[in-house]
Amino acid sequence: MKKQFGIFILLVTILLTGLQTFAQKTNNDFEISKNLDIFTELYKQLDLNYVDEINPGDLVKTGIDAMLGTLDPFTNYIPEADIEDYKLMTTGQYGGIGALIHKQGDYVVVSEPYEGFPAQKTGLKPGDKILEVDGHSAKFKTTDDVSQILKGEPGTTIKLLIEREGTPKPFLLNVQRETIKIDNIPYYGMLTPNVGYLKLSGFTQNAASEVKKAFLELKEKNDLQGLIFDLRGNGGGLLNEAVDIVNIFAEKGELVVSTKGKEVLRDKSYYTTAKAVDTEIPLVFLVDPGSASASEIVTGAMQDLDRGIILGERTYGKGLVQNVFPLSYNAKVKITVAKYYIPSGRCIQAIDYSHKDDDGKSTKVPDSLISEFSTKNGRKVYDGGGIDPDVKLEPELFSPITAALFTKFIIFDYANKFNREHDSIPQVEDFTITDEIFNDFKNYVDKLAFEYTTDSEKTLKKLKEIAENEKYYTDIKPEIELLESKLMHNKDEDIVKHRDEISEVLKIEIVSRYYYQKGKIKASLESDPAITKAISLIGEKQNYTSILSGKTQNPSKMN
Repeated sequence: MKKQFGIFILLVTILLTGLQTFAQKTNNDFEISKNLDIFTELYKQLDLNYVDEINPGDLVKTGIDAMLGTLDPFTNYIPEADIEDYKLMTTGQYGGIGALIHKQGDYVVVSEPYEGFPAQKTGLKPGDKILEVDGHSAKFKTTDDVSQILKGEPGTTIKLLIEREGTPKPFLLNVQRETIKIDNIPYYGMLTPNVGYLKLSGFTQNAASEVKKAFLELKEKNDLQGLIFDLRGNGGGLLNEAVDIVNIFAEKGELVVSTKGKEVLRDKSYYTTAKAVDTEIPLVFLVDPGSASASEIVTGAMQDLDRGIILGERTYGKGLVQNVFPLSYNAKVKITVAKYYIPSGRCIQAIDYSHKDDDGKSTKVPDSLISEFSTKNGRKVYDGGGIDPDVKLEPELFSPITAALFTKFIIFDYANKFNREHDSIPQVEDFTITDEIFNDFKNYVDKLAFEYTTDSEKTLKKLKEIAENEKYYTDIKPEIELLESKLMHNKDEDIVKHRDEISEVLKIEIVSRYYYQKGKIKASLESDPAITKAISLIGEKQNYTSILSGKTQNPSKMN
């Protein structure tokens, strides 16, 4: 009897649970139906009664974007017009002319044409101002506006009216769009006779096979004893490519990442499935706050498996997985469907989008909810805020004058001038900013009405404001004015004082005019403190092993 009664209770419980789930689903269905009906009726009333003409597409997209904006920044609506951006996100390919652009004044200008693609082959150069596109003025257009127009079906032609410094009058260029493929690996090579370098900028289709091919080439052609794997600024991409990249360096059968969602079908575990290419070679992964998503899966797995040292700054902290779903009329929606967890069991998501503060903003995971986990060798690691590097580097900050010269496009414009006056330069490793070049640059800057604000001036301005509020300014006015005059005099000397730093940036910009993206990366590595530290770590085998074994906890920060 007791057994029969137990079965009866179990059946009743199952029935009640089912009825509750059904009731909840029915209620949800009713709420969805009700609110869709309200939205449709509201839109009809606007269309019939609003005083001015409304644009249906813009109005609905605004509503969709506002709705998705209450969730997380990675759940996005992709209208048909933005489909080229979606292709770029998943395949690294899009239809266009192959050039970076930026806004400078009232117009958009070419920043950098990609080597071997239509913009470069047609003759577009950095600094070229786009006055018109297909006969329509581009004045006051945003970078996004112009980018949208430049992209399109491969094989179609676009007509650009270009203004170029040093050319008497504007000229027309007909540029035929092509399929543009952005390289996952813009550069790889040897930094020393024994240390290789690989820059990965994306995780689009075939990223893992490209990494494997580059790594094998470095091994076969050199006495490779260590690899620096640069993931700085890499915002991620396809999860499976991240898993396959880990598989190049980790044993078969290792857990790389697990995903967990609201629905059980989203719960999956991803393991390495093939024999590793190399499980012994020392690896150093470079990261920064721009390293996110798939970059964090790779570096998190490598850290949890104690397979490589993570060097740099704390990563972004994106532990969310998105899937793309088709909508009507060729539109799509990218929806966050799960969170991911790396081998130690931690989720590195930094922002809790499900909870808002009093201002309606999402908040960081509080310290009280951060948990401790262990790597394979027992090293302590933590969740809730990106990947914390094994060896930390403080970010390098430009001096105010260098930052101003860069952000005000003065270094950019000078590099264009230099390129017009010099047909060629030596190889990247042999090209230097000589006294002659630097003095020419200084004279170029002296002729401009160049203004910038130093940190000292900002502090002095704040002091003046406080003194005025507290009625002390009249008493200290002579001293304030004396300080202002001394600071102005010092600014005249700043360009000389910060010559080394300015020369580094100037070299990178000039090199890109002749050797494009690869040359730009090579030039940037020469004075990179992260590269210097990474080479040192690979060379110090005892220290490298000690860090990964857990014997060296929290290595000191490098300034």
